[in-house]
Amino acid sequence: VGNRDDSNLYINMKLKAAAEIGISANHIKLPNTATEADVLKCIASLNADPAVHGFIVQLPLDSDNPINTEKITNAVAPEKDVDGLSSINAGKLSRGDLGDCFIPCTPKGCLELIRQTGVQVAGKRAVVIGRSKIVGAPMHDLLLWNNATVTTCHSKTSTLAEEVGKADILVVAAGRAEMVKGEWIKPGAIVIDCGINHVPDSTKASGKRVVGDVAYSSAKEKASFITPVPGGVGPMTVAMLMQSTVESAQRFLEKFQPGKWTIQYNQLTLKMPVPSDIEISKSCMPKPIEQVAKEVGLFPDEVELYGQTKAKVQLSVLKRLQNQPDGKYVVVTGITPTPLGEGKSTTTVGLVQALGAHLHQNVFACVRQPSQGPTFGIKGGAAGGGYCQVVPMEEFNLHLTGDIHAITAANNLVAAAIDARMFHELTQSDQALYSRLVPSVNGVRKFSDIQIRRLQKLGINKTDPMALTKEEVNAFVRLDIDPGTITWQRVLDTNDRFLRKITIGQSATEKGFTRTAQFDITVSSEIMAVLALADGLDDMKKRFGRMVVASSKKGQPVTADDLGVTGALAVLMKDTVKPNLMQTLEGTPVFVHAGPFANIAHGNSSVLADKIALKLVGKDGFVVTEAGFGADIGMEKFFNIKCRYSGLRPHVVVLVATVRALKMHGGGPAVTAGVPLPKEYTEENLQLVAKGCSNLNKQIQNARMFGVPVVVAVNAFKTDTKAELALVVQHAKEAGAFDAVECTHWAEGGKGALALARAVQRASQAPNNFRFLYNVELPIVDKIRLIAQQVYGARDIELLPEAQEKVALYTKQGFGNLPICMAKTHLSLSHDPEQKGAPTGFVLPIRDIRASVGAGFLYPLVGTMSTMPGLPTRPCFYDIDLDPVSGEVNGLF
Repeated sequence: VGNRDDSNLYINMKLKAAAEIGISANHIKLPNTATEADVLKCIASLNADPAVHGFIVQLPLDSDNPINTEKITNAVAPEKDVDGLSSINAGKLSRGDLGDCFIPCTPKGCLELIRQTGVQVAGKRAVVIGRSKIVGAPMHDLLLWNNATVTTCHSKTSTLAEEVGKADILVVAAGRAEMVKGEWIKPGAIVIDCGINHVPDSTKASGKRVVGDVAYSSAKEKASFITPVPGGVGPMTVAMLMQSTVESAQRFLEKFQPGKWTIQYNQLTLKMPVPSDIEISKSCMPKPIEQVAKEVGLFPDEVELYGQTKAKVQLSVLKRLQNQPDGKYVVVTGITPTPLGEGKSTTTVGLVQALGAHLHQNVFACVRQPSQGPTFGIKGGAAGGGYCQVVPMEEFNLHLTGDIHAITAANNLVAAAIDARMFHELTQSDQALYSRLVPSVNGVRKFSDIQIRRLQKLGINKTDPMALTKEEVNAFVRLDIDPGTITWQRVLDTNDRFLRKITIGQSATEKGFTRTAQFDITVSSEIMAVLALADGLDDMKKRFGRMVVASSKKGQPVTADDLGVTGALAVLMKDTVKPNLMQTLEGTPVFVHAGPFANIAHGNSSVLADKIALKLVGKDGFVVTEAGFGADIGMEKFFNIKCRYSGLRPHVVVLVATVRALKMHGGGPAVTAGVPLPKEYTEENLQLVAKGCSNLNKQIQNARMFGVPVVVAVNAFKTDTKAELALVVQHAKEAGAFDAVECTHWAEGGKGALALARAVQRASQAPNNFRFLYNVELPIVDKIRLIAQQVYGARDIELLPEAQEKVALYTKQGFGNLPICMAKTHLSLSHDPEQKGAPTGFVLPIRDIRASVGAGFLYPLVGTMSTMPGLPTRPCFYDIDLDPVSGEVNGLF
């Protein structure tokens, strides 16, 4: 800290010594304006960096601000405190724990000099003059624990000469020039002089010379060994610093297994019958999230804490780990589900608990953040279930770190900008608009950066607002939005059926400019899809700018950039881009990040969370992510959209199947949420299971079509029989699965997914020939047809008139090369939710096609897609309550 000449001299000596013996050493310079907090932050970063084996804080601290030196030295991690100045190392030395501490370098060097004489320390009488924390006090302890009889003298010692005369070994660190006289010294004594003092000397160019604390010329006549000043203790101090650094590196390597995390896992206390999800979640005491972050190799300055159980992770970790090889990439998907769901989230959590807490592999789960709408509606929470949950579940399901609220604000800012712009264009002349869009400030008009981009888009290469022609002003100020083409809706993260169609602009202040609009649920916003696919802040901002909100009356796309809102969106969303860190019941790490719809969007968690996790787990670790809905929807989009944009290549597909869903596909009665299951689902029926395996077979084929090994996880329910489960396993293997295993993780946690974890480990080593289904350069219709025929089993597709118009429009607008994101029912491989099993020969009707240009895909609508759920007669909120005494949330499930 600061720029003292003496400190710089000492540091350069140490850097030179390190370079001579091959130690990589760096000098971190903080200015003399540095505060105590600045120094502590720097120390915390070095403490956390596994590449740093030792560091010292050069004293004194030359700062203009008050800094507590004791606090600073004690902030250095004891295992990296190669100067040995922290209270912990000093305490261990004073107790005699010499093998478990670092000894201050000067006393350590003094002892080494004594040993070099060949004289045994044990049994000798030693005298130490001085009691500083850096030399005197630790020197006393070091000699004592090397079995000398030690006396410490200091400025208040009245019989100093007498005490010195008794010493077989004399160490002087008093800081007073030549205070120890030669006649005091016992003949044959070993004298170690640690002093550095300047005395006047007219014969020297500087007018002074360096002397020690001992009168050298007379003392050398009495001593058997004596250190000169300079050139005695100083070089040994530097040498001992190097030795301590090497010792620190050796200790680190003894404990460190390359790429292996040291994690404290939580032991589950399993109960039968299995309690409710919220009861299980509450019974678990999560680790402090700061501990989880440290366990997986994150540095303190890479983690932003949001309380004790959740944190955001800085994207800078990607740059730090850019040379680290990625781990194995696993996607969890499922067969076509019942309306109840088949346990993909539960299986994802169970698998990572098995790989981590039971097989001790580095493993991360990456899951979507759930919408709050269904939490209070009919579905409830989405943190997994049973003994396979992300915890605390109430934090997971409610607010988390505010990402969805930020998306709501950003989305609605765009919506407000659209209507405000149309209103102002309808009520003002070109010149009035121009004067307000490019206002005069102190007599000067200036375009903003985003306005310059609009001018360039229009082919106007001018930067002087006064230089535009009337025609150019008209083109600049008139977006001329066609209200009938607006695709951007307002959003809210609440299920509210009465917002599905609304009329806006009814206030008298809007002068009669009304239009019909609607609210969608927040997670359906394109901004959510952009967040999930963005590769960083810059990429996210560019995607925001490309978002198309409507067309002009001339058929030109109108973007967020045209509205001038891109920069503001980036500001609102700057924190959302950082993945959220949580943990499972068994203490394995989880990233919860982004939650796009799985029908009108791609239904996968963020690219950034996956990329960071893959770096953190290392080449032998695993990252397990989940794709929404069945394999025909979520998995297909994971491969063709997410992997295409991320550049990541999956190693294994885990396909979740249940006896219940297969019975439904085999012709069983309808399964309805909130209604008890018919007896066909609670009694053994091998015929229904066998017939329903047609859906399982098709979804296995879908996964293998992409060249990735498939492991089938048969999620067992208590009503399933052994024969039914065995039949599913048999069919899966016959259909080409790499393996198929029964799983009981809901009731047993990670232990119940051990067979699945081992199968995934084996499958990750199997040959992998990952490929996309289609080339994006193909025409829009051809890409849709390939998905319909190859993935769904359709004979062909039929484009209704509105869809045909959109194909022509998007091709003309230059969006024809975007991937396809099919918006189709998740309850059937076909467009008809009543068609179960694996239907074939049907024609898939494409009602309409819409564009999420910022996110980077076109989404054909197969049937009607609801983007705003409603509340049922008895919503979940009847059971949700807060205990005002404990602050606990009750009733979530």
